[in-house]
Amino acid sequence: MAARPPYPGTPPPPGAPPVAPQRYGAPQGAQGTPMRYPQQSYPMNVQRAQYPPVGIGGPGGSPAAGMQRPAGGPGQPYSGGMVRPPLSQTPGSKRPASSGSSKSVSRSGGGAGGGPPPGQLPSDYGHVSSKKKKKLAEKILPQKVRDLVPESQAYMDLLAFERKLDATIMRKRLDIQEALKRPMKVKKKLRIFISNTFYPARAEGGEGDDASVASWELRVEGRLLEDHKNDPSKLKRKFSSFFKSLVIELDKELYGPDNHLVEWHRTATTQETDGFQVKRPGDKNVRCTILLLLDYQPHQFKLDPRLARLLGVHTQTRPVIITALWQYIKTHKLQDSHEREYINCDKYLEQIFGVPRMKFAEIPGRLNQLLFPPDPIIINHTISVEGVDQKKTSCYDIDVEVDDNLKTQMNNFLLSTNSQQDIQTLDTKIHETVETINSLKTNREFYLSFAKDPQQFIQKWLISQNRDLKTMTDVVGNPEEERRAQYYYQPWMHEAVNRYFYSKIQQKRAELEQALGIRNN
Repeated sequence: MAARPPYPGTPPPPGAPPVAPQRYGAPQGAQGTPMRYPQQSYPMNVQRAQYPPVGIGGPGGSPAAGMQRPAGGPGQPYSGGMVRPPLSQTPGSKRPASSGSSKSVSRSGGGAGGGPPPGQLPSDYGHVSSKKKKKLAEKILPQKVRDLVPESQAYMDLLAFERKLDATIMRKRLDIQEALKRPMKVKKKLRIFISNTFYPARAEGGEGDDASVASWELRVEGRLLEDHKNDPSKLKRKFSSFFKSLVIELDKELYGPDNHLVEWHRTATTQETDGFQVKRPGDKNVRCTILLLLDYQPHQFKLDPRLARLLGVHTQTRPVIITALWQYIKTHKLQDSHEREYINCDKYLEQIFGVPRMKFAEIPGRLNQLLFPPDPIIINHTISVEGVDQKKTSCYDIDVEVDDNLKTQMNNFLLSTNSQQDIQTLDTKIHETVETINSLKTNREFYLSFAKDPQQFIQKWLISQNRDLKTMTDVVGNPEEERRAQYYYQPWMHEAVNRYFYSKIQQKRAELEQALGIRNN
């Protein structure tokens, strides 16, 4: 077993050759690998020199026992080389953020406090800002600019008003989206024109196959009575689009049971038309009944007469009918006070639904038995054959529900992007202006700092440039100070040399034990 080497802090034995402290770099071992200080603590009776905290790494770069890293950030791992104190920073200056690779570091020359050199702006300032998403915070002027230019308060007031306006517009857009989910209908007058023309019989030599037979022709047409009747740009709705079916019932005694009905029913492939035409032979006045069934969108239902009198609703959509029934229940306080899911029917509801008590969930099912298809519009008309080739017309006005034009305008408002593009363009201009103001503010502070104290300003600027240069070139330590002799007379140097010698001795001891086959149990 080899003798244990002396503890650090003891002078070297007499006759030992002087060892000059190694300058920059890690000492190489027998295999050419850098040596690291092992994780061992010193005995408690050893007096340790007072020195500033340094970043000395153990195995894997972790701090050795009892040691600290400098407060400025993680230091380089100790590799057996000379230990250096933390770099002193000038008060008021900022340490540049270091990167893992010197190639990824790109900084424009930093002045005092990280500012640009005189007469030069950062080259990538506007380029970086144009890539990231524009935020509201980037439109706010710095407080120093507002203090320097009192008129800028008007811009800040406009910015606050813009935020309120944006919130209002967004709320209105949400309201419009909710309104578009509900049907928006308005009632308008549909004028129906029922006309007939009589064609008397002609001589046998006349033109056409039916020239010798008297006939009449019935037309059913119509249009909406709108304010803008002559607007050519407005698309007019076809007459047949208002109806689900149309039935013309002629006199059964004149045309028999098989030929007295003329029917039209809407299908999925129906082509819309402006009117209907019926032509039949005959030279007598004909009584006819025209039945028009409106095409309600959404579907409407006719209520049972008793329920219609109770709710005051004759024909309506299912949601409106259920809402009217709920209003009746609330008005008459028919909801059970203990079991809120039940309804205690009064004498009228009991007669209609046939039960004294029912659940809310049962209402839609029981209501289906009381809803019927809506009644058709019935028009009694007489086809007159008096007069030759004279057109006789009758007019009837009925109420129909059509989509509100406001719905189209609201939908166009939501789909419109013209205003959004204009706002985006103006926002871009505002961001560019604010960036220019910030750049001018930085230049102003740069020149004011130089004018106030040129000597101190240049000194800080050189320190900042030196710090940036070290970051860009991956230089560790301070080579300018290390090449001077005064650097090695600092208080921490004595213990650093002892640690260096201790690590070398430990390495040689491990090599000797390995060569002799001695294992430390």
